[in-house]
Amino acid sequence: MGIDLPLIWAVIILFGVMMYVIMDGFDLGIGILFPLFRAKEERDVMMNTVAPVWDGNETWLVLGGAGLFVAFPMAYAAILSAFYLPLILMLVGLVFRGVAFEFRFKASERRRRLWDFAFVAGSCVAAFFQGVTLGAFLQGLPMRDGDYTGDLFAWAAPFPLFVGAGLVATYALLGGTWLVMKTEGELQRRMREISRHLAWILLLFIGVISVWTPFSQPAVAQRWFSVPNLFWFAPVPVLVLVCTFLLRRALRAPQAHAFPFLLTLVLVFLGYTGLGISLWPNVIPPDVSIWEAAGPPQSLGFTLVGALLIIPIILGYTALGYWVFRGKVRQGQGYH
Repeated sequence: MGIDLPLIWAVIILFGVMMYVIMDGFDLGIGILFPLFRAKEERDVMMNTVAPVWDGNETWLVLGGAGLFVAFPMAYAAILSAFYLPLILMLVGLVFRGVAFEFRFKASERRRRLWDFAFVAGSCVAAFFQGVTLGAFLQGLPMRDGDYTGDLFAWAAPFPLFVGAGLVATYALLGGTWLVMKTEGELQRRMREISRHLAWILLLFIGVISVWTPFSQPAVAQRWFSVPNLFWFAPVPVLVLVCTFLLRRALRAPQAHAFPFLLTLVLVFLGYTGLGISLWPNVIPPDVSIWEAAGPPQSLGFTLVGALLIIPIILGYTALGYWVFRGKVRQGQGYH
């Protein structure tokens, strides 16, 4: 019995995307929350909580994109063809946000406002168009002979735009609970209050998307409500409600610092699980599987060796970075 290389690569890509959403989500969320705080000192603290680690977080995005190109070139070509504009806008947002990290701390008072705006706009644009791409991807990509044949603006529809707004709310909650864990005093108190409201907002988005998706996508409805998928999916809504209840309760407890962030990660993971149930085993919905879209076995095997070598290194330096810069960030202390 041979090794199922497409399955292994699908797991690697899913893992890389999940790590990106978790690890880059909270620093995008900080940018989304930036307009709620006007004081320079508070904004400095917010940025300094992620300044040492933000650029390493995006390694997972590179891994996911490169893995898709190597393992599933048909899917890579279709996704780029269908979502060229939203992906370009996402990358532009990431560029502006990254530049703002470095320039803001060195700019004059007048120019700092410009870089603050770049940080906010870049974070919002990147998060929103990631969600738009995800929503449009869930709608399915019409294919013929391995080529995308749909409308180049199919992503500009109500469902993808709503998913984009939902991902902005998700990242905002990740950023809020991250700041609860990394800050103290009045900033932390305000973030607890904001995060409690964001938990309700995110639950609303999850509920609407969970109802909208099967009604608008018959293939997804069939996958959700067929056996055995139904048994896999049934616990997810219950766990989401329980996790939201525990999250709001933890945000009221002054002694809970890391627990709200961990619960938010669980919520994100549950949403990711629902996405996996909706799509598996298709890499191009609604009906192109990972085996149909896979590249040549020789390419998959050769590049798998490199992936299995580099992933532990990425995990190692990521863990080391977070360990070195662990603990609370206070005013006057920071990476810059």
